[in-house]
Amino acid sequence: MKETIINPNLILEETKTIKFFLVLFYIFFFAYDFYYYYLMPSYTKEGEIGAPNEGFGLFFHLAVLLLLPVALYFIKKGNPYIVKYIYLFSYAAIETVNSLVIYLGSDKPFGSGNIVELLFVFFSPIFVNKKYFWTASICMIGKYIIIGGILQTSTVVIAIIVFCILSVIAFFLLTRFTSYINALTSVHLELRQNEKLAVIGQMAAGIGHEIRNPLSSLKGFTQLQQESYPNTNDFYPIMIKEIDRINSIVNDLMYLGKPKEINFSKASIEKIIEYTLSITQQQAEKMGVSVETTMAGPLPPIDCDRKQLKQVLINLIKNAIESMPSGGKIKIKVKVVDLNKMNISIQDEGSGIDDKSILNLGEPFFTTKKDGTGLGLMVTKQIIGDHKGDLKIESKLGHGTKVIVTLPISQI
Repeated sequence: MKETIINPNLILEETKTIKFFLVLFYIFFFAYDFYYYYLMPSYTKEGEIGAPNEGFGLFFHLAVLLLLPVALYFIKKGNPYIVKYIYLFSYAAIETVNSLVIYLGSDKPFGSGNIVELLFVFFSPIFVNKKYFWTASICMIGKYIIIGGILQTSTVVIAIIVFCILSVIAFFLLTRFTSYINALTSVHLELRQNEKLAVIGQMAAGIGHEIRNPLSSLKGFTQLQQESYPNTNDFYPIMIKEIDRINSIVNDLMYLGKPKEINFSKASIEKIIEYTLSITQQQAEKMGVSVETTMAGPLPPIDCDRKQLKQVLINLIKNAIESMPSGGKIKIKVKVVDLNKMNISIQDEGSGIDDKSILNLGEPFFTTKKDGTGLGLMVTKQIIGDHKGDLKIESKLGHGTKVIVTLPISQI
């Protein structure tokens, strides 16, 4: 059974909110009844001054007061979320039954209710919970519909209209609160991401600088050894290949540490893809992967840095090839979406990626490969972002992955 972990800070905030709600609830509840049964009769000379003796009488107030120990129990147990629902349903049930006991079979005009009912709906935005908002609104409106239907009275229409208007106001407030909180959350996540990138950038600059020089010497000596003893060791090509792989990682680190200046110029996407396929062709043939390219009509030029865009496509095509170790087909489609955008889609027949992993793709050091670093796709997203483009990944386990790159078209 999967255990749900709740943030202690959220529990603390809910606890503070529910305590504030309880204070207001009892102040409104008892203040209104004190006014209704004691102050109003003394001024209007209508009705008897004193505690109610109809319906449940004082037991109604006692029942509502007994909800407080229940609320404190759940708050102490760390489950304050349920308290607002307990009060909502309990009060609505007790008040409905009390009203029916008073007015059912009586000729007295219906005049029950308490101003505290408005608090349930109007306070709902403070909880920032749409489920509770709809529950409270429907419960309060439904209460008067049920009473009106049973008692066959139209006096409940005013109360229903009031709750409908109040629900609309509360809904707009809740929407604003939710939007504001989402904006704060988005900013917080962006700040955390920028902090990660800053740390990676500082680390990348130092590591890349320290590794690159000895790496070049190591590759040179290995190539020299291979040329001197071409038939003595089969491991030289593997060593050179692994050195190139390390160098590729260092290049990614160096890009993150100090992004290269982008030199925009008009370029043909056909030629860029043609160059990219020539680079990746050997790896594709070795793994039994075929590539099918479809260009939708004559394509306009795009404003880009040719070298960086080539790096993007090489990264994406290599990822597609490596996702099919047993072979398969890659479909590359290029088409103009509108006057300002062009789509480049790369679809493979690999094992696919689960939904949770897709959300984390492009994060620092997150990868689905056994020997990956997570930096390639991160650099790819950064380059596309620098080109004012967009990267979208669609995938389903067992059905392959589709990567869609959207780039702006050059305005001639």
